[in-house]
Amino acid sequence: MARFDMQLASDAAMGGENQADVFCEMGLAYATGRGRPVDLVAAHKWLNIAAIKGSDRAADLRADLAATMSKTDLAYALRAAREWMTVH
Repeated sequence: MARFDMQLASDAAMGGENQADVFCEMGLAYATGRGRPVDLVAAHKWLNIAAIKGSDRAADLRADLAATMSKTDLAYALRAAREWMTVH
């Protein structure tokens, strides 16, 4: 994960403004390749975290993305989100 992403995630985890929106935007950036390579596992991870934090938009996007992912990649994404939530 890029330094920029780590700073955004850290700020949002610590109660930054609109934290669910920050995580949703990170998921969208990974899903679309905006400013970084496309990484569907990372995209699902951040959308999942955003959905957990209360973003209905992220929940919808996460469901759409999950329908296109392999079971293996989906499992990796879910595990990564769970690990992140445990630490933060």
